[in-house]
Amino acid sequence: MVLKRMEIGLGVLAAMIAAAGPALAAEDFGEALLGGKPIIDLRIRYEHVEQDGVANNADAYTGRARLGYATGSFHGFTVLTDFDLVGHAGSEDYNDTINGRTSYPVVADPDTAELNRLQIAYDGLPDTIVTLGRQRIILGNARFVGNVGWRQNEQTFDALRVVNSSIDGLTLGYTYLNRVNRVFGEDSVAGRFRGDSHLVNIDYTGVGGVTLGGYAYLLDLNEAPQFSTETYGARLSVPLKLAEKTKLVLTGEYANQTDYEGNPASVDLDYMLAEAAFSHDAFGFTVGYEVLEGDGTTGFSTALATLHAFNGWADVFLTTPAAGLEDLYLGATYALNNIPAIEKLVLGVTWHDFSAERGGAGFGDELDAVANFVLSKNLSLNLKFASFNGGSGFASRDKTWLSLTYAY
Repeated sequence: MVLKRMEIGLGVLAAMIAAAGPALAAEDFGEALLGGKPIIDLRIRYEHVEQDGVANNADAYTGRARLGYATGSFHGFTVLTDFDLVGHAGSEDYNDTINGRTSYPVVADPDTAELNRLQIAYDGLPDTIVTLGRQRIILGNARFVGNVGWRQNEQTFDALRVVNSSIDGLTLGYTYLNRVNRVFGEDSVAGRFRGDSHLVNIDYTGVGGVTLGGYAYLLDLNEAPQFSTETYGARLSVPLKLAEKTKLVLTGEYANQTDYEGNPASVDLDYMLAEAAFSHDAFGFTVGYEVLEGDGTTGFSTALATLHAFNGWADVFLTTPAAGLEDLYLGATYALNNIPAIEKLVLGVTWHDFSAERGGAGFGDELDAVANFVLSKNLSLNLKFASFNGGSGFASRDKTWLSLTYAY
């Protein structure tokens, strides 16, 4: 079935190309093939987790090698492929979600060796890019669709994606999504979501830096029908220049979600966000309030999101509680440049207060902190900490990460 759908996608792509211009020549194929760029993305990480109610602390020493190649352009065509190789060092004193070590907290980085991306892109049509195959897709701020790049094995999508920017300031995107390749890997029963999903995005940035976006996400997920939903939303972001180096960005977002296709539940839930981000020179401050409704049985879902980036780095709320979630957060950052032996150092801290959207019960609070050292153009060191103080049945936990990344 997957191959059949890919064949249909190739047929659509071929028809578009045939309509775009003359037949392709082959004389510069070798130049395009050899004129590409290797993909080298290496990361080693230590992750430590202490969690109430779990017998042992987790200590995970993992590494990721993402290796591949992107060709040069041949009459508008480019091909990209890469592989993820993930492994661990030392004893497996953590639950990677498939090793059965449930007396340890979860560190969702199982050993795996798998195809990460294999895509062909065509940009020979006016102001249009068509991409077919296994690809990385990040829509907007990744709140609804992202690559979960924090984990060692990223999330990718088997899809046909078309993006058009013919009108100044306006970007139109459509994606037909056949399969989600999740971070848990091929050996996990939760490693794949199959189905027929459609993603539509419209973004307009034509007036004074104001960004207005609309989206429709129709998710049909065979392996997770409880996440098969139809979501329509809009996002508005308004930048205000207060002084030469001082800016305020106000953002608001609203979405409504209902059940779709094989979802066994009746769903009608809202999502709301209000955020103000202030920056002055190297300093930044953010205050925000995010609401994901719950009806007592089901919570608003964002199953394809880069969830680690939202609602606290301790990853307590990867699935929205049935009573919904309210997240009041305050954050501050400071960037230092031209430090000896370091190109840039970014420090950040964020505090969250979590409560139920339905009933108002306190779920707990969390403090997150990060120090990101940009050592060179290709090399970075990241130290990160999250401490969640739980309530209403959510277990307290502390997480610490130390990561070294090389990307070429």
